[in-house]
Amino acid sequence: MNAIAQKLEELGLELPNIPPSKGIYKSCLVVGNQLFLSGHVSISTVGKFITGKVGSTISEEDGIAAARQCGLAMLRTIHTNLGGFDRIKRVIKILGMVNCGPDFEKHAIIMNGCSELFVQLLGDENGKGVRSAVGMGSLPGNVAVEVEAIFELND
Repeated sequence: MNAIAQKLEELGLELPNIPPSKGIYKSCLVVGNQLFLSGHVSISTVGKFITGKVGSTISEEDGIAAARQCGLAMLRTIHTNLGGFDRIKRVIKILGMVNCGPDFEKHAIIMNGCSELFVQLLGDENGKGVRSAVGMGSLPGNVAVEVEAIFELND
């Protein structure tokens, strides 16, 4: 069993079921030794979207959990498209978008939900990449969080 799969199991985390996209894009694309992942939205393990405005209609704690679910959704895409996690070396970049009101200021704290997941799975050196966290007035389907990422792949 791959180290990422083993750690997911140890943490009791499940990868969500992702419904087919209605958009015209690829969910992931390998270019050289990099894996680019399109934005993955907050989705529960059973495939239900986690919606709401963080800090307003849902709590900060729920926002952090929603960001973690975005990370798990990305892992589902990786597993489906690469046949597992063996090729994942490190996180390069994460862009997190938080659905919130104009006065919300804790975007970085919300995005820690995704970042902490990758650090738990890949360790501090490989799980922590560069990151941006921004607030959005709305996100598709009123989801709470959307995250896109770039990973470095093993040769």
